[in-house]
Amino acid sequence: MNRRQLLAAFAVAATLSTASLGFAGMSKPFDQQAFDAAQAAGKPILVDVSAPWCPVCKAQAPILAKLRDESKYKDLVSFNIDFDSQKELLRKFNVQKQSTLIVFKGKAEMGRSTGDTNAASIEALVAKSI
Repeated sequence: MNRRQLLAAFAVAATLSTASLGFAGMSKPFDQQAFDAAQAAGKPILVDVSAPWCPVCKAQAPILAKLRDESKYKDLVSFNIDFDSQKELLRKFNVQKQSTLIVFKGKAEMGRSTGDTNAASIEALVAKSI
């Protein structure tokens, strides 16, 4: 293998490594079975109700991604509910507006907020789940 091929291989490996780290902080679409399993296991859970057109939701997204990437939140199970298309889940969780964040510690709801874009208060909310 020559130097150029070796450098190209390292570049590809670095890109793949970085890409896989980016997925660690992602929220999953809400799945009832996975939610029930996380509750039964006593996991910390974040339910994020958002809409693609919502500027507050867009402001919350990088804050939540950063928190999910922190080691103290490594066990946090994060679900997203689409405000526009999942109306039955909005009723189930008693959500009236997009940009609602709900945290659970196992089966117990520990707190919720709506419309918050302050990183410190969002972290304080998420910390209630661990």
